[in-house]
Amino acid sequence: MFFQQLKRIWDKIFSSIRTSLIVSFSVLILSALLVFLFVSLNYTQDRILNNSISYTTQIIDLINHDIDSYIDYMENISLLVSNNNDVQQYLFAQTTSPEQQKTLYGRIQAQFKTVIESRSDISNIVVFSNSGRSIVNTGNEVLNEYISLYDLEWAMEAIKRDDGTSLSSSHVQNMIRNKYQWVVTLSRAIRNPYTNERAGLFFIDLNYDIISDLCENNSMGDMGYIYILDEEGNVIYHPQQQLIYSGLKEERIQEVLKSDSRYFVTNEGDHSRLYTISKSEKTGWTVVGVAYTAELMKGKEETQLIYLLTTGILLAVAVIIAIVMSSTITKPIKVLKDSMKEVEKGNFESANIELHSKNEIGSLSNSFNVMTQEIQNLMEQNIVEQRQKRKSELKALQSQINPHFLYNTLDSIIWMAEGGKTKEVVLMTSSLAKLMRQSFSNQAETVSIDKEIEYVRSYLTIQKMRYKDKLEFEISIDESIRHAEIVKLVLQPIVENAIYHGIKYKDEIGLIRIEGFEKDGKILIMIKDNGAGMDKETVEHILEEKKENYRSNGVGIYNVHMRLQLYYGPDYGIKYESRLGAGTIVTVTIPVRQS
Repeated sequence: MFFQQLKRIWDKIFSSIRTSLIVSFSVLILSALLVFLFVSLNYTQDRILNNSISYTTQIIDLINHDIDSYIDYMENISLLVSNNNDVQQYLFAQTTSPEQQKTLYGRIQAQFKTVIESRSDISNIVVFSNSGRSIVNTGNEVLNEYISLYDLEWAMEAIKRDDGTSLSSSHVQNMIRNKYQWVVTLSRAIRNPYTNERAGLFFIDLNYDIISDLCENNSMGDMGYIYILDEEGNVIYHPQQQLIYSGLKEERIQEVLKSDSRYFVTNEGDHSRLYTISKSEKTGWTVVGVAYTAELMKGKEETQLIYLLTTGILLAVAVIIAIVMSSTITKPIKVLKDSMKEVEKGNFESANIELHSKNEIGSLSNSFNVMTQEIQNLMEQNIVEQRQKRKSELKALQSQINPHFLYNTLDSIIWMAEGGKTKEVVLMTSSLAKLMRQSFSNQAETVSIDKEIEYVRSYLTIQKMRYKDKLEFEISIDESIRHAEIVKLVLQPIVENAIYHGIKYKDEIGLIRIEGFEKDGKILIMIKDNGAGMDKETVEHILEEKKENYRSNGVGIYNVHMRLQLYYGPDYGIKYESRLGAGTIVTVTIPVRQS
């Protein structure tokens, strides 16, 4: 049921070429626009993501470069301090006097103070030797006596390394009494110039001011952030570092360390994130940028809306163009269709098409014009031929009737003359003369009803005299139709058949009554007889060509009926009504035409 209804809708939609073209064009254009929209949206999303990756990669590479430069600067400071002659003498010289030691201490202390006061990112600057000599910051602080150099992993790393330099991860510095800060320590082993052994250590504790400024001043969006890992995955810096250490926040550290790519994207729905990675060859640190894709794609909705609006406008314009194009294409076809309808109605003169197109439709229209002209010519020729045929039939009918009446009437005149019936001879001879004069004197195809009635009256007068007491007739014609025209020799064959095949077989007197009047814009002439009548089957087939004589030797009623229809059209002609033993009524219907 559903598929049948769908098929009906489908057939209705594609019932016209214009609709089919509009629908086809629209579907084709819509498909192309949808493909365009799909590709554009995906391309835009990919482009936004790729641009974001490029942008964040540049940011973290820049941060990594700045950190490397910063560490280079601190290494230079450590190198200058550790190679400083005052520092080496103060830490390792055994022959200096207390006054010299104090002088050296004061100069070194002044240098440290200058560095600390000029750099807010330096929390501590310290030198010490295995012998116990040390300088801490500005001299107001001392080392923690409970911490040994050999207990510090980052310190031992500097002593063991070939270049004597070590950069620690973030840690709490506990080397200084009563001072505990989260720092990153840059340390360098100091050689004893007298023994050439690494017998001392210089370190600088860096707080997070510079690193924090570098990471926070480079935007990853309102929600994004940057953090730093060491080679082992320990967090050096994170904007929420306390939450990381307390376990309240987790990062994808292992994924970052194991990633072979410079970036990866997590699949977390609205919380999906883009991780971009930059690892320093100098420090071994990994700078990680985290940006939320929802924030990166925040212009996606506006872009999608613009694409949708553009697609909608293009679709509307395309549909309008499709309608205009389909109208242009189908207009000649519609003109051709309308012309064909005119041809169906028989209006050949208004069916001519004037198209100046040189395409297939123009060629078809020209062929159609030629065809309609040929059909019109053939129809006109057929009309002429039918008129000639009707004239021939009329002449044939005249030649058939005239000898028949002539012979019988002349015989009757002879019999009456021999019987001395002078008045009857005069009346019959006069009627025969009128009959023959009306039959042969007028060569026109039509006559007035008055003349046709006079012809029938003469005929009935002769027949009444022949059949004596067996025939009576009455004629009643309205004055309003007496001057209307009628095809010649229509009524006489009907009356003749009524006499020979109706009245003739009655034992009592037969009556033929002829009535003429106008009704509903038509002229009706009714020939009624009270003769033998006909059965239903005979009436049904009386006007068929094979039944042109409904008994035998009758005049062709079929020919009379066809002459009327050929002349007046299919709405006119002869109609029979009859009952067996009760008589027959023949109705001749013609249009109102004045002669």
